[in-house]
Amino acid sequence: MITMLYDGSFDGLFTAVFEVFEYRYQDVEIISRESFRQENMFAEIHDVITQQEKAERVLNKLEKQIGKQGIRELLKIYLSEDPELENLILSAVKQSVQHPEKNVLQNYADPDMLKISKISKSVGRESHRMTAFVRFEKMSDDIFFARIDPDFNVLPLIRKHFTDRYQDQKWMIYDLRRNYGLLYDLDHCEFFYPEERLDLNQYQQKFHDEEKSYQVLWQRYFTKTNIVERKNMKLHIQHVPKRYWKYLTEKH
Repeated sequence: MITMLYDGSFDGLFTAVFEVFEYRYQDVEIISRESFRQENMFAEIHDVITQQEKAERVLNKLEKQIGKQGIRELLKIYLSEDPELENLILSAVKQSVQHPEKNVLQNYADPDMLKISKISKSVGRESHRMTAFVRFEKMSDDIFFARIDPDFNVLPLIRKHFTDRYQDQKWMIYDLRRNYGLLYDLDHCEFFYPEERLDLNQYQQKFHDEEKSYQVLWQRYFTKTNIVERKNMKLHIQHVPKRYWKYLTEKH
């Protein structure tokens, strides 16, 4: 078994896939360096150096066979952080090479392709929910700030939605679990990576006075309009799962 170690990036993963074919490896696994735990001191290690050109050659070839939607599905697998994501993607590429006339992602009889479909749908649902449940809070510097803690790494998937929708104000979305976020400054939307985790206690102290007043008013409104006799908690949780309540001002 040859273990290919890559830097954890999307381009790094597809560079590794390229080199599987370049070196004609058969019995192989792809693992990020961060996740690698060497248990066999005699294991053969192939250290992958990320090369965008190699990654693009694989992606361009794949796009002709599975389309842009298929590439997006594989991106969702990468963002899922599933322990098997590298080898699921490698399986999809291998099968595309073997069956160039087919869109192999639609072959649900294959267990790997079925798993790719299921994971892709789960990631898609999570990104959709983020666009619905994200709540921005106005800070003292007039930047609107939102916290998220999604099950999957969906920030790259929701970037366009928020950039298109909120073009007239500065905003930040910060992923608590992964310690990175998006920053929009009216001109560009870029990822940011703080050296240390944001201190949420300090963050709350920086609320704009308008934001504090708004939150109180909104909580009062929610309480007053909540009809106890018509309360259906089971239905409520079905539409707004509890794990999203932490984003909602009315739940605080």
